[in-house]
Amino acid sequence: MNIKKIAEMAGVSVSTVSKIMNNYPDVSVKTKQRVMEIIEQTGYSPSNSAKTLATKKSSLIGVIFAGELNVDFTHPFFLAVLNAFKKQMGVLGYDLIFFSNEKFLSGGDYYSRCVHFHVDGCVIISGEHMEPAIQELDMSSIPCIGVDLELKGKKSGYVTSDNYQISSKVVEHFYLLGYRELGFIGSTANSDISNQREAGYIKAIEGFGMTINENWFVHGDDFFEPSGYDAMQRLIQSGPLPKAIFAASDLLALGAIRALKEHGLRIPEDIAMIGCDDIEACKYTTPTLTTIRQNKERLGILAAHMLYDLINNQSEGGSFVVEPALIIRESCGSHLHD
Repeated sequence: MNIKKIAEMAGVSVSTVSKIMNNYPDVSVKTKQRVMEIIEQTGYSPSNSAKTLATKKSSLIGVIFAGELNVDFTHPFFLAVLNAFKKQMGVLGYDLIFFSNEKFLSGGDYYSRCVHFHVDGCVIISGEHMEPAIQELDMSSIPCIGVDLELKGKKSGYVTSDNYQISSKVVEHFYLLGYRELGFIGSTANSDISNQREAGYIKAIEGFGMTINENWFVHGDDFFEPSGYDAMQRLIQSGPLPKAIFAASDLLALGAIRALKEHGLRIPEDIAMIGCDDIEACKYTTPTLTTIRQNKERLGILAAHMLYDLINNQSEGGSFVVEPALIIRESCGSHLHD
């Protein structure tokens, strides 16, 4: 059974059946009743492809982990954001389809894949070494929302945490605890997020009249634990250490702590540490990790509502910046100053 057969049985056109199934108002009550009775009698249920052709909407949202170095499903912060996004899009009536950044079977880029699958919109998760195809998609007619990724297209928007405020909160807390020799562990120089946090950190340090020691600013290849470990090893080998360190992610901080422990250094007695993201592991490390909490659920829900509004022409994009919060645990040494 298909829509053409339903139309033949009802003595109407295929377009009339399509209008009735999609609640168009310009069909007589009598015709609508006859068609609906036939649909009920036959048990006909239109396929997704038929619905897509009829309505020009697939109720599919493309999910893209952007960049040659992307966080995919392994980063707990973005996974939590994506879970909140998925749940909210489900409430709004959408399913998700995931696009890899490996070569597409039929060739083409993100835009051509989105067209191929008739997606209604896309959410793009920030990565590093961004592909040109991301910018092309951003500038296309397909609605897009970036997570921690500034998009500028006419049908685009983004949600992010205030990375400058994140760094400001860290420096203020260190300052009030009496730390004046501050270091930083960031991701690769190609990371906008890491660069913003580093710039905010430097600005806040200078704002308190403290001196910047460039030797205490080191970087890894990404936001993950091995990069934090390697960066901390280099810092240890380079000479005198700072008294406190801000790592641009919790995983970087955990890697740095592992390196410090291997060298017999105590946290926070020898070096205080603050991370960023407030992933679940922060509560269970030794010592527990002081961090900056980004409201992951709020970011995901905001991204879903913003994309829904773009898809349905209820907004023209824009951005939301979510305020971070300092979560004080053991690694910053607050208890040493009580």
